[in-house]
Amino acid sequence: MKTYVPKKGEVTRGWHLIDLEGKNLGRTATKIAMILMGKTKPTYTPNIDVGDFVAVVNAGKFEVTGNKMTDKLYYRHSGYPGGLKETSLSDMLKKHPERVIKLAVAGMLPKNKLRAKRMKRLKIFTGPKHNLQAQKPVELIME
Repeated sequence: MKTYVPKKGEVTRGWHLIDLEGKNLGRTATKIAMILMGKTKPTYTPNIDVGDFVAVVNAGKFEVTGNKMTDKLYYRHSGYPGGLKETSLSDMLKKHPERVIKLAVAGMLPKNKLRAKRMKRLKIFTGPKHNLQAQKPVELIME
């Protein structure tokens, strides 16, 4: 038996549409990361980018458990002394709901050279409409 390793030109990419309304943020982010990596395909190879595109709609309508809306904090630093800023999940959700999804998915991808390429295939929309009708995405129903 020989192991099949896909070449760069042999990779075919599909489109998946995920509606986050009422879904758990963490569980959905792991499934999105698996699709972006290509782990749902039989041709998955860790060192080759074989994943699909993912379009996420209703980005601000997900759910979290417990007190995460107030207790979960996002940090950023300006680079200057005393420049550490923190934002709670509820504040981030009001200002930048797509950034919450992006950070959750990026944290679940491997920290290597393929991470940036995989993140470029993630398209996030805050409302129920998206502009990807021409790609004919397959709607995924997540439990």
